[in-house]
Amino acid sequence: MLGLGFRPFFLLGAIWAVLAMLAWLLVLAGAVRLPSDFGPVDWHVHELLYGYLPAIVAGFLLTAVPNWTGRLPVTGLPLLALVLVWVLGRLAVMVGLWLGPLLTALLDLAFLAVLIAIIARELVAGANKRNLPVLLLVGLLFLGNAVFHLEAARHGSAAYGTRLGIAAILMLLMLIGGRIVPSFTRNWLAKGHATEAAAGRLPAPMGLFDGFAIAFAGLTLLSWLFSPWSPITAVLAALTGLLHLARLARWAGDRTIAEPLVSILHVGYLFVPLGFLLLALSHFAPGVQPIAALHAWTVGGIGTMTLAVMTRASLGHSGRALTAGPTTSAIYALIIAAALARILDGTSLGFGGLRVLAGTFWILAFTTFVVAYWSMLTQPRAKS
Repeated sequence: MLGLGFRPFFLLGAIWAVLAMLAWLLVLAGAVRLPSDFGPVDWHVHELLYGYLPAIVAGFLLTAVPNWTGRLPVTGLPLLALVLVWVLGRLAVMVGLWLGPLLTALLDLAFLAVLIAIIARELVAGANKRNLPVLLLVGLLFLGNAVFHLEAARHGSAAYGTRLGIAAILMLLMLIGGRIVPSFTRNWLAKGHATEAAAGRLPAPMGLFDGFAIAFAGLTLLSWLFSPWSPITAVLAALTGLLHLARLARWAGDRTIAEPLVSILHVGYLFVPLGFLLLALSHFAPGVQPIAALHAWTVGGIGTMTLAVMTRASLGHSGRALTAGPTTSAIYALIIAAALARILDGTSLGFGGLRVLAGTFWILAFTTFVVAYWSMLTQPRAKS
């Protein structure tokens, strides 16, 4: 289990996604009260944005960086130590009332700090400058977490820390997604699995248009970070949403319907421009609340894309065929249902119980992942 970073971090991250959401639903029902130094809403936001997500980022990077650099992966006791630092952070935030804000922050921030140091060492030693932007975005996620703790301690809420963390991970999704979605799509189409000839339309590779779309999104997120209610932010968000819809359309996702393992990447990325468009609508349409945009990005974009990457990496690195069976397809359907229910709850079309329904779908998606992928993540690679 300690042979590659994806194994412990994907498994424990998914388990935490279940436990954190279950705790949140119990808090909403008034059944439990957490001894956290954060308010209930801030704890919920923090533990998915800065608890679950960094675990998945760590699992992805600790597995991908050796391929980028040609260096040996972090395994064994060093990997176990990093896992324990993450677990300690989750426990610290859970019982923050007993530890105080400073100690809680230090214990929680330690994980991303150590992860950044490890990835920086590997990229520098491997002379891999191409992926330094990835390191910078993980650093921005660390900064967002630090701001979150500072805000929560001083003001009792963490609006800037939340927006900064979401902005960092959206930029990471747009950067990494722009590499893996067209690449994996092209690889699958090149094998002749599409319904039309393999020589048909192929995804456009990363180019100037992609760079412009990502840079424009960065400008929009910067405006949203400091002026979330500005009409300028709304206009920028609308343009960004259209730009990234156009970007997604260039990746030939319509040709991947036959293989959910590939098509889910396109669906997951679709939630990114959808979030920008909902953010724009929230300024001009009374029936759309900003929370709809936030959950399009978080439950939709983050939840779907992370599960897409987790399932694909787990299958590939454990020696299984890169295809989605009925159980994996069910995981995708559940996380999409969770996202749609939570988005709908933020509009005038919403109705009572949608929040609990969305949380239930989320729990079912990640529970199914844990059960179905347990053996892949805990046992040696299958012999080919």
